[in-house]
Parts: sequence; structure tokens; C-alpha cells
Amino acid sequence: MDDNEYTYVKRKVNELLCIDLDNYKERQMRRRINSFLDRANADDVGSYFNSMEKDQKMIQDLKDFLTINVSEFFRDDRQFEKLESVIMPELLRDRVCLKLWSAGCSIGAEPYTMAIILEELSPGTNHKIIATDLDETILKQARAGGPYMEQDVRNVRPQRLAKYFRKEGDKYWVVDSIRNRVHFKQHNLLGDPYEDNCDLILCRNVVIYFTDNAKSKINRGFHASLREGGVLFIGGSEIIFDSSKIGLCVIIPSFYRKLPAGTNVKSGSIRTDI
Repeated sequence: MDDNEYTYVKRKVNELLCIDLDNYKERQMRRRINSFLDRANADDVGSYFNSMEKDQKMIQDLKDFLTINVSEFFRDDRQFEKLESVIMPELLRDRVCLKLWSAGCSIGAEPYTMAIILEELSPGTNHKIIATDLDETILKQARAGGPYMEQDVRNVRPQRLAKYFRKEGDKYWVVDSIRNRVHFKQHNLLGDPYEDNCDLILCRNVVIYFTDNAKSKINRGFHASLREGGVLFIGGSEIIFDSSKIGLCVIIPSFYRKLPAGTNVKSGSIRTDI
């Protein structure tokens, strides 16, 4: 794909999918689009996108491919052990009812994981769990609580699997008592208003595909969404290099706390070794 073709593809993707590819790393995105077009046997880019304008399934296929809907319950289980044993108990000491936002939630495995953790840490408490994603089609599966495959639940302990899921054939469904605790809605991290007064935001393995400018915009948005003392949980391969400039400090790897306004991170007045 030459530069003119890529410019055309960016325009069509923005028109048809409302996704601005200028916010994504160009080399990586070109490779992904080339791969998609090869699989679709699209010899002529213009003709393929002209056909796509008349075919909603083609549009959705491209959207699914670009948004990379990969997730599973308790993904990176060691990180969730830290969340469950260290981060959540501290947040629950500050507030009885928490507000959580799972951004880029994909199939819903992450917010349902949080609903399970909170049910065990503070049974019966009416926490607010919001889950968002750009892809409305994937959100339909998330709202339904399944179906999930064996791969999706491989990190769920047997006791939890038996308690919080029902199995139908080779598929798993989240039980209604957990499913009803999560509110799903469509959201564009680069265009829509953010949540506010959040105790915990989870956005894992999402921003790694964005440009540095887009990452900075998203991270500053997350900072504004957190209450003072609130925590941002990101992917293990992600690092916020300008965290102190944004107003965040590392608690433990992958977890960042929002600092009180005017705090000097180097002053030692903030405990970061919990």
C-alpha cells in the first residue's frame, strides 16, 4: 500500500467507522490493514471500499479487526492478585461504595472480573461498574454475559467458575447476579466525554496501539476522571513515562495513583510502596 492509498484508506475508515487512524501508530496500522486486505483478497483498495459502503457486514468485519477484541477473565492473573490483595482493600477502606470504569472492555471479561472480586471483598454492596468500548457489536456479547469459551475463563479458579458461571455445552455464561452489576455503553476514548470521580480505572493493553500524542490525551483524560487517591490500572507492557507531569505516581508496576493537586512526587510525602 503506497502513501496515496493509505491516505485514502484513512479517510474511508474515518467516514465509515468513525475511527481516526492518525491516532494510531502508522507502521503498525499499515501492516494490519495490509493483512486485512490480503485476507479479503482485495486487489484494488478503491473498489473494495466502494463495496464496503453498501455492505454493513464488511464494515463490521473491518471494525472488529482494527479494534482487536482480545480479552479474558483475570487476564494476567498475577496482576489481578495484586489488585485483589493490595489495591482494592485500600480503596475500600476509603469508600464503602466504589465507582469503577473499565475502558476498552471488549467482550466484558474485565468488568465482570471486577464484579466477582468486589462481590467477594464486599458482598452485597452496590458498587458502580461502568464498562465501555468503541465496538457496539462486541458490547452486545458483553451485555449478554457470554457466550465465553474455555480459553476466556482459563484463569478463573474452579470454585469461582462453579459459582459465577453457568455452563451450556462447551460455552460459559456469567450468572445474572454478576451480569446485572455492570453497565455497558459505547465510548470513543479519543472523542467522547470521560467518566468522573472514579475510584479505579482499568485500561489495559489498549493505548499501546496509539501514537504518543493520543496516549498523552487519554492518560490526561484518565487523570481528570479519577478522584484524588484513585487508581489507574494499565497493561504490564505499558508505562506512563510522563506520569509525574500528569499528576500520577506509580504505586506498584501497572498501578498509578492520582496525587493531590500541587503534590511534589519527589518530596516523599506520598506513600508509593503499598
